[in-house]
Amino acid sequence: MPPDLHENHDAALPEPVREHLGKELRSAYNAEADKPDYLGDPVLPAEFTPQLRRLESRLKAHETGREAVEDVVNNILRELPPKP
Repeated sequence: MPPDLHENHDAALPEPVREHLGKELRSAYNAEADKPDYLGDPVLPAEFTPQLRRLESRLKAHETGREAVEDVVNNILRELPPKP
């Protein structure tokens, strides 16, 4: 009985076929994806929006607090008498 040509499931597709399928998949994915807000913006699924907003809010609060502490420490250091 001759071997079945389609029996080897481990065989890789030829390079041109893989490239073509890759282009098709990328174009289909990009067509369905949301448009970025700005160049370089990573487009994420809408399900992540609430978590991202909370994270952005926490990061902004952290940075604001850090800047406030830095300002206070700098003011205290300026008021200290110089070392003899």
